[in-house]
Amino acid sequence: MKLIHGGVTTPKGFTASGIYAGIKKKRKDMALVYSAVPAKGAGTFTTNMVKAAPVLWDLKLTKDSEYIQAIVVNSGVANACTGDEGIKNNHIMAKSVADSLQLPIDAVYTASTGVIGKQLPIEIITGAIPQLVKELDASIEAGTLAAEAIMTTDTYSKECAISCNIGGKEITIGGMAKGSGMIHPNMATLIAVLTTDISISKELLQEALSEDVRHTFNMISVDRDTSTNDSLMILANGMAGNDEIKEKNEDYYEFCKALNIVTTSLSKMIAADGEGATKLLEVTVQGAKCWEDAVSLSKSIISSNLVKAAVFGNDANWGRILCAMGYSGVEFDPYKVDLTIVSKDGNLVLVKDGMVADYSEEKASKLLAAKEVKVIADIKQGEAVARAWGCDLSYDYVKINADYRS
Repeated sequence: MKLIHGGVTTPKGFTASGIYAGIKKKRKDMALVYSAVPAKGAGTFTTNMVKAAPVLWDLKLTKDSEYIQAIVVNSGVANACTGDEGIKNNHIMAKSVADSLQLPIDAVYTASTGVIGKQLPIEIITGAIPQLVKELDASIEAGTLAAEAIMTTDTYSKECAISCNIGGKEITIGGMAKGSGMIHPNMATLIAVLTTDISISKELLQEALSEDVRHTFNMISVDRDTSTNDSLMILANGMAGNDEIKEKNEDYYEFCKALNIVTTSLSKMIAADGEGATKLLEVTVQGAKCWEDAVSLSKSIISSNLVKAAVFGNDANWGRILCAMGYSGVEFDPYKVDLTIVSKDGNLVLVKDGMVADYSEEKASKLLAAKEVKVIADIKQGEAVARAWGCDLSYDYVKINADYRS
């Protein structure tokens, strides 16, 4: 099993494109991913009660469609809180892609990201779809163009691919994601598209994806805001030629391991690229009674604005970490907690059994100045462990969101 250079076009049979259609002022704003053959489709979507039109469409397709063969994404306009007109425009976008690719409309997933409340410029979108289809290509570069086209406030595109041997065949999983702000998924992620050439039943593909996101995309937070548009979709077209996975056997669990590597990589990229972020914050809670407790504690820490601000300032203000743990809703003994910080420059114990340890503030500041900072909290109550990812909170976060619609 190895990570390889690539993204959504790396698995067999997948092509992609990304173009500037004119939805946004300058940057690419439409992407298309296409499978040469019908593919099994699965997805997880936002738990926000306010759901964008494409989310409602994709939920129905995930439940009812026999296969999915294309995914179209626009950036710049979220098509959320847009009423019946938004639903109609989403249908028009899906139908335009379906007609251009000679597919049934219920074989086309849609996704939108951008400003909430604005209607899609549907004439611009439908006018650009022929070009989007024409430029479909299987190259790695085409996958990158698609990844760039789904960005909003992201500072870089996010792609990942992995290959492994399953059932005597080389299978590949590729992915792309966008996300920088309004990140606190509670479902899957912002917008993410995964592709794979494995042969697997629709039911097991959905189960693998739903279980995986609990440990990856659901474990990231930038600003504690769960988007109206969070969508994670995966297509599996079977072109690797392995025997179809129909039960939870060795092949299934090997696929789950490979999937987890891709989704973990994309999750960390999203957390590291949080709006205005200067560093990635990883929090591990160990010694919990159960996994759910470890999740609540770790997410409480990475979601704390005071913790995030202290990390930005390279300030080892460990009291803020304990405070965030204390309001997580999890019962634990604060006088048994150990806190350690880790970065490329080493590690340092800040708290031992709930009390300040004898540490150097200068060394602590040096560790916290790294681009990737880890916090390990051991509560010594059991064996459960959970890991969450977030980022620091800088001055630029406010600037970016104050000017978002400008």
